[in-house]
Parts: sequence; structure tokens; C-alpha cells
Amino acid sequence: NPVARTDKSSPIYGMPILNADMAQNVIVVKRGKGAGYSGIENALFYKDNCRMLYGSAQEAIGEVIQHVKALEA
Repeated sequence: NPVARTDKSSPIYGMPILNADMAQNVIVVKRGKGAGYSGIENALFYKDNCRMLYGSAQEAIGEVIQHVKALEA
């Protein structure tokens, strides 16, 4: 959540994070639309470079790999 880096009033401010918001493209795999452990919205999910993939991470990534392999064939 990039708010940990930018919003001093946030309860997660200063928490170490991955700078995923700075990547060209981000795919987030998440079981549902609920708030995570911190209980706050993740600003990353609303950025233009982020795509959400809902479901079990193991199953979802398995499907992504299958589709990528099909493109290579």
C-alpha cells in the first residue's frame, strides 16, 4: 500500500513496503474485495497500472501460466 510511504496520518505510515506502485504493470491476486489485515483500503488497487485477479492465488497463477504457455505455442 503506497499510503505507507506518502500519508503521515495513516496507521501504516512508515511500514516497509514493496514499491509495486512504481512498476509498469502490477497484477494483484486476492481472494475477495474485503479489506486486508490493516483494515484500510489499498491505494495500489485503484492505480491505472494495477489489475486485480480474484481467486485462489495458486489456481489463478496456474491459469495465467497456462495462457502464457498457449501464446508461446
